[in-house]
Amino acid sequence: MSNTSVSVAAEVPALLESLGVARDSFTGGTLTVRSPITGELIAAVKEDTAAVAKAAIDKAHEAFKAWRLVPAPKRGELMRLLGEELRTHKQALGRLVSLEVGKITSEGLGEVQEMIDICDFAVGLSRQLYGLTIATERSEHRMMETWHPLGVTGIISAFNFPVAVWSWNAALAFVCGNSCVWKPSEKTPLTALATHALFDKALARFKAEGGTAPEGLSALIIGGREIGELLVDHPKVPLVSATGSTAMGRAVGPKLAARFARAILELGGNNAAIIAPTADLDLTLRGVAFAAMGTAGQRCTTLRRLFVHDSIYDAFVPRLKKAYESVPVGNPLTQGTLVGPLIDKGAFDAMQRALTEAKAAGGTVQGGERVNEAAGADAYYVRPALVEMGSQTGPVLHETFAPILYVMRYSDFDAVLDLHNDVPQGLSSSIFTNDLREAEAFLSARGSDCGIANVNIGPSGAEIGGAFGGEKETGGGRESGSDSWKAYMRRATNTVNYGRTLPLAQGVKFDVA
Repeated sequence: MSNTSVSVAAEVPALLESLGVARDSFTGGTLTVRSPITGELIAAVKEDTAAVAKAAIDKAHEAFKAWRLVPAPKRGELMRLLGEELRTHKQALGRLVSLEVGKITSEGLGEVQEMIDICDFAVGLSRQLYGLTIATERSEHRMMETWHPLGVTGIISAFNFPVAVWSWNAALAFVCGNSCVWKPSEKTPLTALATHALFDKALARFKAEGGTAPEGLSALIIGGREIGELLVDHPKVPLVSATGSTAMGRAVGPKLAARFARAILELGGNNAAIIAPTADLDLTLRGVAFAAMGTAGQRCTTLRRLFVHDSIYDAFVPRLKKAYESVPVGNPLTQGTLVGPLIDKGAFDAMQRALTEAKAAGGTVQGGERVNEAAGADAYYVRPALVEMGSQTGPVLHETFAPILYVMRYSDFDAVLDLHNDVPQGLSSSIFTNDLREAEAFLSARGSDCGIANVNIGPSGAEIGGAFGGEKETGGGRESGSDSWKAYMRRATNTVNYGRTLPLAQGVKFDVA
């Protein structure tokens, strides 16, 4: 375990300024920011008033009216320039992600790479916003569907992927002809300020090279819950993409529904993996370790439930326990560290409550204790916890945003499929097997009920090319790749009569003199 000391507070101001963030935006404000690495106070960000936020939304609405008229490939050029800025500043922004969230270096850089990847995707998408030509029963008619920009896209992001989630939404929204208003997590405003500064650089280049873009195309509003509620309730925001807890989704969803706005909700995940008798145990060990312990268990796709077949349980679980005992926990900026800190004390307390409940339910707990306390009183490092449970009960049924893996035995494949699906959440899932029938059954209609289902790879670590999201209490929304762009546009079905008669559909007759 690394105890390397570091003054995060001394590094952050210069890093922010190198990314184009003005010093007065992160000093002297009321929103205090602490780095989970040391617990140090690293910034005091200025919060926006309700009046400022409303004005930003109104301005974004006016910007949308102009941006929707810019040809989609031209809009794609802005995303190409944003991708260039992100490539140029990948090291600095990735470092800032690590400092503000506590991710290990490769994960901080990997998050920025996701942003670059989605910009590349959006550039191509800008020439592929396809509609359909539809067969019509009427002669000398043509029927088709067209897709049009929707309006202001509201984005509410969580702390654990503070910049990637914005890019998944914003890159698609911009090429679809929308403007964006972003409300980041109160825990991670610095990475949002830096990202928005890079967007402003890309926008300035876009205009300098002859592009046309309105003022207010992208807005950042900093604040607490009340600012988020303002965005959700605003009548000029037809789509809100919100990432967070299921409780947050229960509050946001009905408000959007009440005004007939669209929702993309990315909520809780209680993800499971099944280890079948034919699994490659070396591959499985690596897959499980990353999925369960990566990002200190603070991914919505983190592996939280593990079902191991009776025939291999005694061979596999001791190996997994050894990995848990030896995984390097400590300063995420130090080479070799694999598990950094929890985001804050609230996350630590929630983890301890879950472990206490697991013990009360008969579970055997390994790990879970606080470590590396020399890093600072307000820095919360924990040894990842492996909990052997006799059944799926108590805290196993709930998502705890921390590195806790509940391990259970199974003997019957059909029964374990039922257990796998018997939780309220439905985000991500996986099976480790070399049995073709088991793999295909897991991916079939009777298999995993999650939005993401994998074979011989863990549930964590999605790529931007596939639509990201889940079912049930996970919210049902989709972000990023595939045809997710359709959520950011409105569809129109068009029929064109190029003849001289007026035949009606379904053989209806309506002749007037």
